[in-house]
Amino acid sequence: MEPAIPRPEQEKVAVSKLKNLEAKQGRKPNVLVLLVDDLGWGDPGVYGGGAAIGAPTPNIDKLANEGLRLTSMYSQPTCTSSRAALTTGRLPVRSGLVRPILTGDKVTQNPWEKEVSQGKLLSKVGYKTALIGKWHVGEAEGMLPHEVGFDYFYGLPSVQSDYTQFLVERQYADMMTNKELYTKASQLRPEGLIKGRKGGKREVAYPINSIEDISMIDQVLRDESVKFINQAVDEGKPFYLIHSFSKIHNDNYPAPKYKGASPAAMPVRDAMVEVDDITGELVALLKEKGQLENTLIIFTSDNGPNEDTWPDSGYSPWRGGKGTTWEGGVRIPGIAYWKGMISAGQVNNGLMDLTDIYMTSLRLGGVIDELPSNMYFDGIDQTAFLLADNGKSRRQVVYMWSREDFTALRWLDYKIHFKVFNTAVPRRNIDASFLLDIGTAPWVFNLNMDPKEMASTGHQYFEWGMPQATKFMKAHIATMKKYPNTDIGLGL
Repeated sequence: MEPAIPRPEQEKVAVSKLKNLEAKQGRKPNVLVLLVDDLGWGDPGVYGGGAAIGAPTPNIDKLANEGLRLTSMYSQPTCTSSRAALTTGRLPVRSGLVRPILTGDKVTQNPWEKEVSQGKLLSKVGYKTALIGKWHVGEAEGMLPHEVGFDYFYGLPSVQSDYTQFLVERQYADMMTNKELYTKASQLRPEGLIKGRKGGKREVAYPINSIEDISMIDQVLRDESVKFINQAVDEGKPFYLIHSFSKIHNDNYPAPKYKGASPAAMPVRDAMVEVDDITGELVALLKEKGQLENTLIIFTSDNGPNEDTWPDSGYSPWRGGKGTTWEGGVRIPGIAYWKGMISAGQVNNGLMDLTDIYMTSLRLGGVIDELPSNMYFDGIDQTAFLLADNGKSRRQVVYMWSREDFTALRWLDYKIHFKVFNTAVPRRNIDASFLLDIGTAPWVFNLNMDPKEMASTGHQYFEWGMPQATKFMKAHIATMKKYPNTDIGLGL
């Protein structure tokens, strides 16, 4: 496992809190992960967005103000890679899930024959587990959530734009109005939202044939999560649920009652208001069912905003966006709320990664020791960090990759780039950027002083730290020699 910083005093606090809670509740705690698609660090109000950018987020803000707001939470630069990290506890370069799997992509092998989802491990010890919403970690046979260990899946096998590209003629006219192209492309057209139960077949649960159907996806997903939580509580079982929003990934079509609901009156801002309301509704349900005290709630994003689709995109104050390993692509909102377990009003700049959610969930469920010993896990159990007042992160380093290229790491308050993205056209981080080798020295930014990563000062102010950063990099790469990465054919 990835080396973690020992925090013995924090660990004592965590052990005591969890022991007392289990004695009171009579079962293990629930975990609810609220995962928004392409949400930028600057979108929620508590991160400087909200009303300031025309989309108030009172429910998300309340969750943060009554819990712990993390200011240095990290993801991978794209959807599939981040979601793979969240559901395997491993960096995507290890599983081969290094880039978004596109409709029509054929993987050369199923990575889930080796990878271990948290749903699989937690189900074995009595948890009711589900992923409801966007998956995007493989849709071939044997790769949907209910086929890789979760008890239940209801949602999008891939991504929202897979549906809208067959419905919005003005935007996709070159394909839709060309009969030959449309006929070929339609062979890959998804029918709708899919559902399945462990050991069962897939079925179309919600057909999608119009923009009106698209607009209601997150409302349908909300209803499914409500049913799932109600069933778990009524059965007296702890639950693990990833509620994965389809919004605010392009193309945004808010539900009818949210059209024009934001002060900005733009689709992506209306969608943000809808996401906020659903967040509030799910938290209210937990309160109604008497489960707030026994549920860790994590609110986060899969990567930074997709500036390529502006103005249908989120917002980040940092350099770059989705598709890059600049801060704008990988530094995301992260809120941890647990009534009575996490003290309210905390703001913490300690490092945390999506893989840490995986490992922390396994710790709470009591199955962290069930992980196979022949694989390397990048996640760190951050239970003690979250539960101790003004806790300190147990993570030394965040490692950043772009497909099979190691690009950067963050250590303490320093960001060290070994390869850099150069965006040739503004707001075209995916469609018009280059990944370039560095010159004489790695690019280094003190994120306290230069949070936008504007001017490297590596050789001038960081020579003292370069040997340590290089040591981290070499040790990290060495783990892949001992535990070889899987290639599933997603490289170019």
